[in-house]
Amino acid sequence: MNYYSIGQASAKFNIPESTLRYYDKKGLLPLIERDEAGRRLFSEHQMALLQSLIYLKNTHMPIKSIRQYMEWFVEGDSTLEFRLDMIRKHKQRVLDEISLLTKYVPGIDKKIDRYLKQTEEGRT
Repeated sequence: MNYYSIGQASAKFNIPESTLRYYDKKGLLPLIERDEAGRRLFSEHQMALLQSLIYLKNTHMPIKSIRQYMEWFVEGDSTLEFRLDMIRKHKQRVLDEISLLTKYVPGIDKKIDRYLKQTEEGRT
């Protein structure tokens, strides 16, 4: 099995090593293995879990919820329905946030147009 160091995992996902240490400390990286010197080792399976964690974090799922998701993941198939429900609800929150943000884009465009017009008038 291939393992990645914390530096390699950090580089692959373009996140600081300190963030990975924080995630581990908060219980978001279950089953992390360590070498004889105590350094974290990320298996292919751990890298896939880390990718999921990043998706959830970057779509504003709270740390507490991510921790619950990871706990259920470790518990196994008996928690599939809980995880499915959690992910469905999270997806809906993400879609609601996208919809809300999209509503505000025309207002931002108006500001941009106004500033462009003002800068053009100032040049002539």
